[in-house]
Amino acid sequence: MTARPIAVVGASAAGLAAAETLRRSGWRGPLTLIGEEPHLPYDRPPLSKQLLHGAWEPEKLRLRTEEQLAPLDLDLRLGTRATGLDVATRTLTLDGTERLACAGIVIATGVAARTLPGADRLTGVHTLRTLDDALALRGRLTKGGTPAGEGVAGGGGARQLVIVGNGVLGCEAAAVARELGHEVTVVGIEETPMAAAVGTDVGTLLAEEHRSRGVRLLTGAVDGFDSMPADPADGPGPQVTAVRLAEGGTPGSRLPADTVLVAIGSRPAVDWLTDPALDTTDGLRCDAYCAAAPGIYAAGDVARWDHPAHGRPLRFEHRMNATEQGMAAARNLLAELAADGPTGTEDGIPAQERRPFAPVPYFWSDQYDLKIQAYGLTAGADRVETLIRDRAGRRILALYGREGRAVGVLAAGLPPRQIRALRAVVADPLPWEEARERIAAATAAG
Repeated sequence: MTARPIAVVGASAAGLAAAETLRRSGWRGPLTLIGEEPHLPYDRPPLSKQLLHGAWEPEKLRLRTEEQLAPLDLDLRLGTRATGLDVATRTLTLDGTERLACAGIVIATGVAARTLPGADRLTGVHTLRTLDDALALRGRLTKGGTPAGEGVAGGGGARQLVIVGNGVLGCEAAAVARELGHEVTVVGIEETPMAAAVGTDVGTLLAEEHRSRGVRLLTGAVDGFDSMPADPADGPGPQVTAVRLAEGGTPGSRLPADTVLVAIGSRPAVDWLTDPALDTTDGLRCDAYCAAAPGIYAAGDVARWDHPAHGRPLRFEHRMNATEQGMAAARNLLAELAADGPTGTEDGIPAQERRPFAPVPYFWSDQYDLKIQAYGLTAGADRVETLIRDRAGRRILALYGREGRAVGVLAAGLPPRQIRALRAVVADPLPWEEARERIAAATAAG
């Protein structure tokens, strides 16, 4: 009888990390890596930065080449959608018809971009989640515009870009578009850019930076789009001409636009997981070991798991977490399979115990020449204190707390040594005053 494979669903950073860890940890049975996109696994953060800017080409985003993947002996299924999962039998449905019975499964399907009604039928309206999304938007932005200096508008031929959403993605794309010389307006329902992720004080610093570069920042909700018949050479649908704002912001306002980026967040890619044995509320619910059900694990943006240090379920859409959780999920899956009986691991490899996954979250954002870095949890804080604020020097350090303990820290413009030292302060949530004292010590030297 042919051995059942372990299947990794999602040819993402998390999925690749899981596949490599499975082999490195001793799995010698069949290993299937399934990806909905036709591309080899690639890095997503540069999509809204270096790739969109034109500084990098798609090849530079590849996490592994075909030659580097060959030793993994993968059954690589690119351009293939997982459309169902029977939890009891660990059987996947692929593209609606093929059934794949598995020894174990790691789900790393990530998230999908949210959009607005009518956006998908208009030429010039984009989302930015996949490589193809980024290339399509880059194609629009490279057709016009000349580099813009600080506070100076770009030259002739600039696009009129409206970005709907003032979160991390919207702000990063705005920075790139201004550097390319385009007219940029960012409209968001929050008054302060990135406030939900980093708080009002840090968000205000970012707002000042964007305004100094010529970005127009507006507060309001979007009601829809105006359009006109398009040249068939430009796209299949009507061409967007304006973004309409809803009542409550600037009533009846229309923002002229020939290009629109909808950056209003994402939703976990769990629509295909309809088995009632799974909880798919805000991602795939997992225990502290990243297990959603016996033999079924999750990693990366899609996973919402019990974080041991924070005592509640969390879901992170951060690059470092994707790799670390992919590795943890793979190791814990193998430990479970080994405990349950014979597996495809090589003889002589000792079974390991499962270990809770308790990372220190890390994320960064590059906007212009400003690099923001954060450890721990910055979203959802009930207390935020800015410990260093130097607008002229573009330096900031903020501490984030929840229920009397420090859970996150963010910095920009500090020396790398000081920023690295901040990680230890929030590795385990400390009492607020103790965390403040440790941060003061870590940043005392120049």
